[in-house]
Amino acid sequence: WAVDMNGCFYSDCSPSKCKTLFPDTKPTYAQPTEAETAVWNQVSAVLEEAHGILAELQSYNGAGQEIREAIQNPGDLALQEKAWNAVCPLVAKLKRFYEFSLRLENALRSLLEALTSPPYAPMQHLEREQALAKQFAEILHFTLSFDELKMTNPAIQNDFSYYRRTISRNRLNNQQLEAENEVNNEMANRMSLFYAEATPMLKTLSNATTKFVSENKTLPIEDTTDCLSTMACVCRVMLETPEYRCRFTNTDTMLFCMRVMVGVIILYDHVHPVGAFAKTSKIDMKGCIKVLKEQPSNSVEGLLNALRYTTRHLHDDSTSKQIRALLQ
Repeated sequence: WAVDMNGCFYSDCSPSKCKTLFPDTKPTYAQPTEAETAVWNQVSAVLEEAHGILAELQSYNGAGQEIREAIQNPGDLALQEKAWNAVCPLVAKLKRFYEFSLRLENALRSLLEALTSPPYAPMQHLEREQALAKQFAEILHFTLSFDELKMTNPAIQNDFSYYRRTISRNRLNNQQLEAENEVNNEMANRMSLFYAEATPMLKTLSNATTKFVSENKTLPIEDTTDCLSTMACVCRVMLETPEYRCRFTNTDTMLFCMRVMVGVIILYDHVHPVGAFAKTSKIDMKGCIKVLKEQPSNSVEGLLNALRYTTRHLHDDSTSKQIRALLQ
């Protein structure tokens, strides 16, 4: 893992150790041990599906044109049917995305249990279970990637709103549309809450982490927060140290590292009683924000917005004016 809790490099640091989290190479040490296999297999199945989810979301164009024509011509039944037929398969996709968030939540919980369980300390877990630590990072990378795409695609909420309005209108007219069998009212309500969030996947994981801590009262909260702060520290050091950063072979790896760093900061801020921005925080927030702001703005604006709008403690009195100014 290359760094201790304060960001100091271990004397036996090697390039391979420092790249546990990062996808430039696939070293053998990141393979699961026998003890890790059950959790690793569960999470691996979810991560395999994640690639397809991102590809579908990236190609999501929406039914804006069909919806506009239908709204502008309410008496034209052909245009109403055309808009409905365009929206239904898109809503089916949105349902798959939502259902995937539930599987992702379960995967995260399994990883948290494995990486915080007694008798080992968080650093020992991260050193012993490097394959699971890498999967944790991959989940955060997916989460931030999904939310960045969602935030820049207003068609998602427009399509779903039109779907719900049409369902309600037909229900008033005592008509039931076939699509209701796939997305019933209860499911539509849950999906509506999910997509109303600016960063729905991150919100799901933040809630899951908070719930994990509250349900495991015998587990010291530090076991969870130290795991998160250590990962944030590793990412920051990898990004700000030229000797390590130069080993990244492409910009995707840099982005991977930045997304993981922001993801663990947000989880830490939701779980820790005083959050990530306080002076007592084990995360060097000034250093993390600084390293983000050194990157091209088009690649990090979504990540900076995630820190601005999805953390809990940024505007607490304990947050220094300097940190708030950095995030202006």
